[in-house]
Amino acid sequence: MIIDRRIDAGKAFDWGRTSEEYAKYRDVYPNEFYQRIADRGLCIDGQNVLDLGTGTGVLPRNMYRYGAIWTGTDISPEQIEQAKRLSEDADMKIDFQTVPTEEIDFPKESYDVITACQCFWYFDHERVMPKLADILKPDGRLLILYMAWLPFEDKIAGKSEELVLKYSPNWTGAGETKHAIWIPNVTYEYFELEDHEEYDLKISFTKESWHGRMKASRGVGASLSEEELEKWDEEHRELLDEIAPEQFEVLHYVALAVLKKITTS
Repeated sequence: MIIDRRIDAGKAFDWGRTSEEYAKYRDVYPNEFYQRIADRGLCIDGQNVLDLGTGTGVLPRNMYRYGAIWTGTDISPEQIEQAKRLSEDADMKIDFQTVPTEEIDFPKESYDVITACQCFWYFDHERVMPKLADILKPDGRLLILYMAWLPFEDKIAGKSEELVLKYSPNWTGAGETKHAIWIPNVTYEYFELEDHEEYDLKISFTKESWHGRMKASRGVGASLSEEELEKWDEEHRELLDEIAPEQFEVLHYVALAVLKKITTS
């Protein structure tokens, strides 16, 4: 259980409650998402990569084909259980560990790249940033990734989001517009911004997979009571029957930031 005053006005959430849906419905990034990472020379053959907040291991599993050696950490044991199961089923050798990012303890200069996908804002940055700089090699990179639907530009996303806000009015995941990734000031004591990019993507869904994607979100499956979740489930299915065809695309945007470790002589 996580309670953070910066997020959802301090409403408690637990990703472990939605791990099965997360594993099934949140692996939605298209190939372009991963290729743009590899094209930057990141997470490829010859590199050791640490994925923070790995969840069900979406990033390591989908980039495994590029040849890097991966470690994934997450605060949720249920998420790590799913990550291990999915990687073993695919015959992938990935080291998954249950540990909060603030408590990671890896040898100095042991990673070429550290990634944080959909999770960077959850961290205690004052504690985390010096740790990341310490375990990165002198020429190491920190890659921060984020993807979100655009509710003001996409009708289905907007209507689904309105329903989430009915049940979680303080959900801070709402109202996204395309923008560069937020990077706290403490980061620049250890890293310099090397590159950033923001671009649009259309992601294909069925009514069932979009319903599952919405359910596997912080404002729904990770935080609602069983009674609330049952009501939301019924209402969201009815909503999709009214506004969505069986198959459709939802407009998203992707933001990434590449930060280079500052080395001192």
